[in-house]
Amino acid sequence: IRIVAVEPAASAVLSGGRACPHMIQGIGAGFVPSVLDRQIIDEVVKVGNEEAFDTARRLARDEGIMAGVSAGAAVAAAVKVGRRKASAGKLIVVVLPDTGERYLSTDLF
Repeated sequence: IRIVAVEPAASAVLSGGRACPHMIQGIGAGFVPSVLDRQIIDEVVKVGNEEAFDTARRLARDEGIMAGVSAGAAVAAAVKVGRRKASAGKLIVVVLPDTGERYLSTDLF
């Protein structure tokens, strides 16, 4: 089992970067919580704002999954990992941490 975390490319604090504004609500709070056990994270994948938004839109349009922006980021990271040669034949599980319902009145949809 490998654990892959996802974080906003614009605020990559898990990767040692600076906290900066970004548009991926629900992740990338700008600090690393003291309860986070970094030892269980094997890799951190950075996802850009537009990539997260576009993936959330594709989930809704192509798969019928109404998910939010942080879910879009999680799926985008899983796709990046899944496209690697080392991932061939592997099972990749991704957790969708939010719903698209709260974004219906925004530019997401």
